[in-house]
Amino acid sequence: MTSTVSTVSPTSLASPSTELLRAENIYLSDKQRNLLSDINLSVSTGEIVTIIGPNGAGKTSLLNILLGLRTPTSGQVVRAKPLIIGYMPQSLQLNPQLPLTVLRFLSLAEKCAMSIDSALEKTNTLELKHASMHDLSGGELQRVLLSRAILRKPQLLVLDEPVQGVDVVGQSQLYQLISQLRDELQCGVLMVSHDLHIVMAATDHVICLNQHVCCHGHPDSVSSHPAYLELFGHSTDANVAIYTHHHDHNHDAHGCIVDEADNGCVHDHHHDDADSVNTLKSNHKDNHNA
Repeated sequence: MTSTVSTVSPTSLASPSTELLRAENIYLSDKQRNLLSDINLSVSTGEIVTIIGPNGAGKTSLLNILLGLRTPTSGQVVRAKPLIIGYMPQSLQLNPQLPLTVLRFLSLAEKCAMSIDSALEKTNTLELKHASMHDLSGGELQRVLLSRAILRKPQLLVLDEPVQGVDVVGQSQLYQLISQLRDELQCGVLMVSHDLHIVMAATDHVICLNQHVCCHGHPDSVSSHPAYLELFGHSTDANVAIYTHHHDHNHDAHGCIVDEADNGCVHDHHHDDADSVNTLKSNHKDNHNA
């Protein structure tokens, strides 16, 4: 059994559907345990692919293989050449005694192709430029990490649990922002998540992983697939469409709706799916308490 990581020269990375990354027949074993078996996937320009699965499903191991940080036992990872990847980690551990502003943190990134101000503007966090990293809320921190990931103007955004530590309304806003960045940067997006409440409706292609690919495809088909239902049950079905509401406004870093006329925060805002979001909050809390 052999493992290979190779690169191919695409005809044009500006092509609307250029394949950026492909994994073929990936196997990973550790101390006679099979961690991953026969994994196949691909990500193309303009596509959002989300890997979902329970804890211990092998999501992080697969992501490390795709990023070239871990060698599979066998299989092949093929990447377009050149391929610029922007990576957003699952978590960030900072020394609480180390004074570090958002500006200083972002200035530590290498090979930037975008100004820090531009990246912060795209994630609606420019006002946090001089704030301490230690004072950021969960949602603000995730947006700053996303800002760092886009500094290189990546062709592929790789996001590991991008809404970790964010409340359910903030999750919806972050997923919408990711979709917006996909369009603006004309990049592909590969996400990893274990929270199914909103992510299913915020993606183009879902891969349900539990050490092997249980099922994959469009969210509508995956959410009713027997393998998906066996893993996650029927409780998420009503929440799949939460993300898909009409959104003709912008949010600041705190989740407030911004009035373009005066950059103020408008409070009398209404979503058509407000009742659904409230239901989602309740279901989200109940499922975590279960």
